[in-house]
Amino acid sequence: MKEITKLKEELTAMVQAANDLDSLEQVRVSALGKKGAITAQMKTLGTMDPEERKTKGQALNALKDEIAALIARQEAALKRQDMDARLIRETVDVTLAPRPDYIGHIHPISQTMEELVTIFASMGFEVAEGPDIEDDWFNFTALNFPDGHPAREMQDTFFLPEDPDEEGEHARKLLRTHTSPVQIRYMKEHKPPVKMICMGRTYRSDYDMTHTPMFHQMECLYVDKNVHMGHLKGCLTDFVRAFFEIEDLPVRFRPSFFPFVEPGAEVDIGCTRAGGELRIARAPSETEQNWLEILGAGMVHPNVLRNCGIDPDEYQGFAFGMGVERAAMLKYGIPDLRTFYECDARWLKHYGFDPLKRPNPATRS
Repeated sequence: MKEITKLKEELTAMVQAANDLDSLEQVRVSALGKKGAITAQMKTLGTMDPEERKTKGQALNALKDEIAALIARQEAALKRQDMDARLIRETVDVTLAPRPDYIGHIHPISQTMEELVTIFASMGFEVAEGPDIEDDWFNFTALNFPDGHPAREMQDTFFLPEDPDEEGEHARKLLRTHTSPVQIRYMKEHKPPVKMICMGRTYRSDYDMTHTPMFHQMECLYVDKNVHMGHLKGCLTDFVRAFFEIEDLPVRFRPSFFPFVEPGAEVDIGCTRAGGELRIARAPSETEQNWLEILGAGMVHPNVLRNCGIDPDEYQGFAFGMGVERAAMLKYGIPDLRTFYECDARWLKHYGFDPLKRPNPATRS
């Protein structure tokens, strides 16, 4: 027992003398570790008779607990001491001005989409959404692109493995090449009159200054009784003049082919190229007037209406679509489509919009 008492005094002195956490850890290992002093004493119990082993074992266990508690108290005291020293050493002058934070900007795509929604909402259109992964029927067949139709090759895209739970054209999955499938889904779920716009990501195998594998489209659909081409022309004229904020902006319709409309048209807006610079505007004279194609449009093909369960003898409609990025490029002078997706904060700071000061067609006089 005298040996245990002496060991206790030695270990207590070592713990109290430890003036930092590293030295205290060394004391803990030398006392309680696998090769520590108390552990060594515990190993001698096996050579003793039962009565002596019982007495000395209790004393060693008590010593072990007491030294462990003493080390814990010393550790807490050293941590408080270290924290007090850091608080004195690492002072912060709260009177200094904070570093200026980077102010986030609204991406031109988000800004343009909000402007489009605002304009068409004022005309009574409802926003609809659909999935990015479509099947062959919604993306092609329902839109008058039957199997083998050459127009399918104009929309080269990314095909996915077939869905084993589906059959036929619904089993063939792909990333949608346009947002037109949203129109099909909407017409199958809603009875005429139908008045909707849809926006979202679309995918095609292209990459250059004016094409990227992923881009955004906006499409508009209006189906009702007695809808005719005059309604389409009036809607589009009002739209482009509101979007580009030019009251007398010239608008021209040129006959064109799209499988899902009949008749179809390319829509051009007036521009000038004086001095080699493109500017959307009415030219001083008709001879100086230039034109820029901006979107495709037309009257919904009767086959498309039939595929959606709508009688084309009773209802007619118009539809048109445009690239959101293209609209943003024309309005805000962005020269390269690829830069929209390069995640460059400098580009966003230049072309983006202050969240509190961005333009809003709804608040313009």
